[in-house]
Amino acid sequence: MVGYLVDARLAGVVSTSREESLRRYRLFAARDPRALLGIDPVGPWEQRDLVELMADRCGVSADPRYVTGPDMIDPWRTLNALDAFADRLAEAARKGSPVVIGTGHPQRLLGFYAALADALSAAGCTVLTPAQGRRVDITTRFGLRTYNLDYVRGVALVREPGGERPGCEPGAHTHSPLPVRTLLAGAADAGGVLPELVIGDHGWVCGAGQLGFEAIGLADADDPALFVGEAEGTVSLVVPLDDGARSDYYLPLTRYVLKRACLSQ
Repeated sequence: MVGYLVDARLAGVVSTSREESLRRYRLFAARDPRALLGIDPVGPWEQRDLVELMADRCGVSADPRYVTGPDMIDPWRTLNALDAFADRLAEAARKGSPVVIGTGHPQRLLGFYAALADALSAAGCTVLTPAQGRRVDITTRFGLRTYNLDYVRGVALVREPGGERPGCEPGAHTHSPLPVRTLLAGAADAGGVLPELVIGDHGWVCGAGQLGFEAIGLADADDPALFVGEAEGTVSLVVPLDDGARSDYYLPLTRYVLKRACLSQ
């Protein structure tokens, strides 16, 4: 698996640039909501602290003089985190835990998460889908945009209203924590079941973790928020991984995780 991660550039030398990583670290240090992803950090977390953290958790270069070129993710850190991720899925399956699965990268990662949803559902977990169609207003670099919460094969995402048909791929790209907050508020307002585990990326993980829900997921080298959340105990587990690869590149990871979790169909 380590060889595959490197060959597919899901780890090792990845498509994320050092310039983009450092830009996101600066935004996080400045407490910019676009980089916080819903996390309210306890520590000061200056840029140098974030470089050290990401070197430790993700495997990026710890050299402050390295400011341009491709970024790195240590494939062994990825593999170890994938193992822990699979073990947590196995635990949820044994308990029949209610789960929420959501993504801000539906164009890339929907297939990965949908396979998890199918396997967990088959194992007896309830994959929750509250507040479908609920409006979510998200501030973007283009201004305030309105989206609707939707689900594809049990995976929560947002899509622009009046665009794609509900229930179809792929949905919109977002790092915002507002979709998961909307989902959880909808479940609570309806008096429904709340998740014991939230699985996803970006704001789905950070937003849920900040509200006290156990949250696990994937994060790229330029996503310090999830790793800060893990370091501070807000997020339970993060898998360092390039999240911008072709969707079919994640199929071997899907098989690996489901096999280790004893959830293969």
